[in-house]
Amino acid sequence: MKVFEYLPELEGDELHYINRLLEDIPEDKIDTFVRIYDARRKDPMLMLILALIGFFGVAGIHRFFIGHIGMGILYFLTAGLCFIGTIVDMINYKNFAFEYNRGVAQEIRSELNL
Repeated sequence: MKVFEYLPELEGDELHYINRLLEDIPEDKIDTFVRIYDARRKDPMLMLILALIGFFGVAGIHRFFIGHIGMGILYFLTAGLCFIGTIVDMINYKNFAFEYNRGVAQEIRSELNL
């Protein structure tokens, strides 16, 4: 079973992780998992765009987007920790998205009792 057929936008660590997570799952449950996961996952490119908006506008939007409310407030109040935090986040945007998406995948797997 290749997840790439269902979710062609996945790449790198995320693709490898989802493939490994679904190795022993029946085909009918994979289809359900993929539909739910596709609706809940956060796109890394959108994360980068939001970080760029934070750099040139309102800092912390990208942190709110992935559920880091406390850090989002801190970034908002400190202009992205004087822009340094926002720059670091623009470099690490894929890691933030993958961390969030990994949690979503585990949550869906436990919801579906896989």
